[in-house]
Formats: sequence, structure tokens, C-alpha cells
Amino acid sequence: MRITDLKCAVLGGSPVVRITTDAGIEGYGQAEHFKSYLKPHVLFYRDFILGQDPTDVERVMLRIRRLGSFKPWGSAVSAIEMALWDIAGQAAGVPVYKLLGGKVRDKVLVYNGARRSPMAGQEPEHYAENMARMAEFSEGFAIIKQGIGFHSPMPDLVEDFYYGESLDVYHQTERGLLTEKGLKHVVACVEAMKDALGDRVGLALDCGPGWTVPDAIRLAKAVEGLHIMWLEDTITGDYTPYVLAELYRELTRSTSTPIHTGEQIYLRQHFKPLFEMQAVNIIGPDPADIGGIAELKWVAEYADLHGILMAPHGTGDGLIGLAALVQAAAAMPRNYIAFEYPVGRPDWWYDIVDGLPNPIVENSYITVWDRPGLGVSLNKTAASKYLEADDKDFFN
Repeated sequence: MRITDLKCAVLGGSPVVRITTDAGIEGYGQAEHFKSYLKPHVLFYRDFILGQDPTDVERVMLRIRRLGSFKPWGSAVSAIEMALWDIAGQAAGVPVYKLLGGKVRDKVLVYNGARRSPMAGQEPEHYAENMARMAEFSEGFAIIKQGIGFHSPMPDLVEDFYYGESLDVYHQTERGLLTEKGLKHVVACVEAMKDALGDRVGLALDCGPGWTVPDAIRLAKAVEGLHIMWLEDTITGDYTPYVLAELYRELTRSTSTPIHTGEQIYLRQHFKPLFEMQAVNIIGPDPADIGGIAELKWVAEYADLHGILMAPHGTGDGLIGLAALVQAAAAMPRNYIAFEYPVGRPDWWYDIVDGLPNPIVENSYITVWDRPGLGVSLNKTAASKYLEADDKDFFN
């Protein structure tokens, strides 16, 4: 079997990869829905993989992996890798998890980071109300993640929040030392959310990046009695193209609150210092950024050797990305906690993807399906009407 073409279309903001073969098998991958600009980056790799055997996934990836980088640029490589595994699974007649070592669990726990309820404001009572609403969602999420601090509107809407200046550029560019008032406000919002949830739903906090190390330590210590699931991306993360493991180690050693990072990190090599320095308690790589499904599994195994837990990121990965997360999570070792449940955006994505269960999530779990490959496919007739003018040949 040989690769005959690599195409990329933007569907509702999501770059979608389609790899075709001379055996008539095709595979799909997807990047996050807020990365519509990635199409030319995906197509850059076309000539590197044409004529290759797609079932030799690692051999194909060796041709392109070194040409990616930290979020967002590794997303193009990651989406291609997803599509290759989709083909390999179909060719073998087995779900991708079988090719990753087999199923460890029959259903995978997910947490809510993407199924949102509008916020009425930035005061503690608004955070409590918002959390109470999300706790009643039909999915029955066991864990809810909420943005605070520099991963929220607080720096712009809370007066005298920090000693810093906004660059007014997308991707949370604020950074600086919090005022005493600002830190107290964050802690009050966290306390209000925990009061609303009690001990029936876990609360995780997406914090930045942007915190100074002293402020991150103060926050972590202030919430130690609240049993927070984790503090995510306080110092680096999101669209930060480096790790700073030594700073995370200082934070982690200072507190009993679990510390988490990793969504922006590309390739296993960049997780090495986090693990070997015991710099964090939990990592959250994203299969749509780390380099793909197998890269996520490899990192999970290495994390497990160091006593570090896995809570993979996935908020914008879409429904093909959801399938990739299910396949990887099914095969991960027992350091797995839950992955961040992505939703289809716009809503018509649920009309163009075949193979998903209905409902997808029950009591915070997704039952692992057994169809070959990723186990989902695009309905070409339904999807075609949403193709942009320059993507009309995507399914040809």
C-alpha cells in the first residue's frame, strides 16, 4: 500500500487532513478548531510522504517529525500522524488501540474543559453559579476545569489585578506579579467554586501561563485545603515554546497541590526534564500538538515510570480528535486520570461525522468502540456542503 495524496480542508475552522492510498483506504486527522491558518503547514509535508507505506507509521513520521515544533506548529504533524494510524488500523481490521498494545480499559474517563456555560461576570458568585450549572450537565462530568488568573478575563476586568501591562495580543500574553487584591480575588473565586461543587465533582484550574514563581507558590499553598485536582500551566504552557522544568520543580516542591503542564509541548524529548527532575505531578499533552497518538502513548508510559499522572488536553480537538483521544486513552497505563473532552464546533460537526455513540458521554465516561482505525469517518455528502470554495476537491 502506498500514499497517493495528502489533502487538507478547513471545516468550520478546523483543519482536517485526508490521506488517500492506492488500496482505496483513506485516513483522517484533525487539528484544533481555532487553527484554521494551519492548512499550508499541513500541505508543506505532502511531498515528504507521497509514495510511502502508510502502515509503517513510524517510518513515515521520521520523514516529517523533525520539521514540526511547539504549539501551534506541531499540530500539522500531529494531524497527519492521526490519519496514518486511521489507515493502519483499517488495513489491519482492528481499532488503533490494538496497534498501541491493546486495551487497558473498556471505558475512558473524561473531564469538562470545552462544554461551557456563559459567565455572568468575574466575581466569586459568578464562578460559583457557573460551576453549579456545569455540574448539572447531562454528561455527568466527574471533573470540571475552569480558567482563572491569566487564563481568564480577570486581568482585564478586575481592577488593580496585577502589576503589569497587557500587550493586547491573542493567546494570553499577560504576565506579571499579582497585587495582594488580585491574589485574594483568585482565591475567593476558587473557594466559591469549591463551595458550589462540594466533594461530588473535582475542580481543576487552568491558570495561565503568566504567573511568577512566587505568586504560583502563594496560590498553590492558599488552596491546599480545597483538594484541587491540579493547577495547570501557571508558569509556561498554552502557546509558550519552552518548558522551564526547573521553575516547575520549585513550585511542585513547595506545595501539596498537584501541579500540571504540557499541552503545548511537542515530542517526547521535551518532557524528559519534567519527568527526570520530578518537576510536576501531572502532565496534559494533546495528541493534536505533541506529535500524534503514538507520541502521546509513549509519553504516558515514560511518565508512569516516574510516578507522574496523565490528564491529556483536548479542548479544541474536534470529533476526529476525540476519536484519537479515545484510542490513545484506552491503551494508556494506569497513571491515566481523564482526558479533556472536546466538542464539535460548529454544531453541524455532529451531522458530518459517522461512528460516534449517542450519547457520547455517560456519567463522565466514554465506552471504547471497536471499529477499525479511529472508528469514525466523515460523511462526504453531508460534509461537502460545508467545504469552502478552494476546498471543493477535498473528497475527490
